Formats: sequence, structure tokens, C-alpha cells
Amino acid sequence: MNHVQSNTRVISLPGRWVYLTTVIFLALSGFGQMPIFKRYYIADIPGLGWLAEFFITHYIHYLAAILFLALTAYMIIDYLLSKRKSRQMTATGYLRSALLAGILASGIFLVIRNLAGTNFSSGFIIFLNLCHLGLAISLLLVNLYCLVFKKHWTMVR
Repeated sequence: MNHVQSNTRVISLPGRWVYLTTVIFLALSGFGQMPIFKRYYIADIPGLGWLAEFFITHYIHYLAAILFLALTAYMIIDYLLSKRKSRQMTATGYLRSALLAGILASGIFLVIRNLAGTNFSSGFIIFLNLCHLGLAISLLLVNLYCLVFKKHWTMVR
């Protein structure tokens, strides 16, 4: 196969910007759920005061997660229906997919935990929180590695 084809974009440039913006808002609002922005005076920077407001970051996180789920569903369906025969997942693509699956699963359990009438044990809630945070940080680090070393999700067969 031609090496030029291996760098063919799977997602359009506007799609990449939507994905990147969504991930940035997920990370900001996710870390905003912890009081670190107020504690370290980041929220005191003009324009960043919303980072210290729990319910604002909570709702932004939920809205960004909905958009992220929609993007993920679109990419999975697009790959399975039109790109599976011409492209194959790379090792970093499988790693990022596994991390995303873990983040989505733990996030779904955290949403269920917030529903009325749901009663999870405190140990399970702590496990979910640490799992969600650890997987999110891992995904950010793996994505940074892939960006620096130009590793793609897929490659031409």
C-alpha cells in the first residue's frame, strides 16, 4: 500500500475540532467536579469563575458527554459500515477504544448513581470515581502520546 494513503483523514477537519472541543470541555468540567480550580485559585482568573461552580461544571459535563457519546456512536457506525474493509485498527486505536469503553461504562454507572432511588455502596462509588478519573487521565496521556508520535486510530489495509 502507498504510505501517503495511510495518513488519509478518517474524520473531517471540522469533526476533529468538534471532537477536540468536546474532550477539552469534558476534561475541564470533569476536573471541575473536584474543588481543585477553587483551591488553587484558577477560578479567580477572570472568565474562569464558572470552573468553581459545581452545578455549572456538572451540567456542562453531562452535555459534553452526550455530544461525546453521539460522536463515538457516529465514528463506530461509520467505521463498521463504510471503512472496515479499507482500514484496520492500529494497536493505539485498540488501546484508546478500550480506555473509551471503560470511561463510558464507568460514566454510565456514575449517571445511574445520581438517579433518585439508586443506592450503591460507598466503596463502589469510590471505585467508580477513581476508575473514571484514572481512565480519563490515561486516555489524555495516550492521546498526547499519539499526537506527539503521529499514531493514528486506523491505517489502510
